[in-house]
Amino acid sequence: MKIEEPAFYKTRITDWPENERPREKLLSLGPEYLTQSELLAILLRTGSRTQTAVDLAKILINQFGELHHLSQLDFRKFFQLKGIGITKAVTLATCFEVARRIAALPTTQKIKITAPETVFQRYGPALGHMKKEIFMVLLLNSANVLLRDIRISEGTLNASLVHPREVFQPAILEPAASILLLHNHPSGDIQPSREDRNITRRLTESGNLLDIPVLDHIIVSSDGYFSFKEEGLLNN
Repeated sequence: MKIEEPAFYKTRITDWPENERPREKLLSLGPEYLTQSELLAILLRTGSRTQTAVDLAKILINQFGELHHLSQLDFRKFFQLKGIGITKAVTLATCFEVARRIAALPTTQKIKITAPETVFQRYGPALGHMKKEIFMVLLLNSANVLLRDIRISEGTLNASLVHPREVFQPAILEPAASILLLHNHPSGDIQPSREDRNITRRLTESGNLLDIPVLDHIIVSSDGYFSFKEEGLLNN
């Protein structure tokens, strides 16, 4: 469903036709019928003397491209945006953080790992925003269904932090049929470093010895992912 953005108005929202006001439109049709700027305008609540809340929202979205990119800003940056005071900045930071935490919540629904995209959709919103590297291992059963995820280390990756013992011990105890490696790059550059490649090779070799294969190593950022398997860099 394509939703057209409203035009810029030079009048107050209260003077608009009722079916075009964001709050009334939401109450009448539902939130799914609102554009990004209309949803953002409801959070902002007010504009300024020269622009409405919808106009301010449109300017922010035009500046950053999408709500997704706006949500990735460090919350301190909100205070520096023109037209955004303390109240608006706190509201935006709170809303985006709530969305990230909801996305990161464990689910009782069984997740079958069919492709790197599945992993990115599940973990990208939370890990992509992190300011430090988080290394995780996903434990899978014989049907590639996620059993649970384990956080192994935080901080710049190196062989001492990501040791085969810490990675495979929970897989043995579960027991898991296979594992998938996952970590983020806070810089946004998803290309693997030399240390990433070394760790992947070491853990893949350990998995082969233990008969718990490493199915993939996925690096995520806020904008995308890198799959060792898709790129032919996983040597099982």
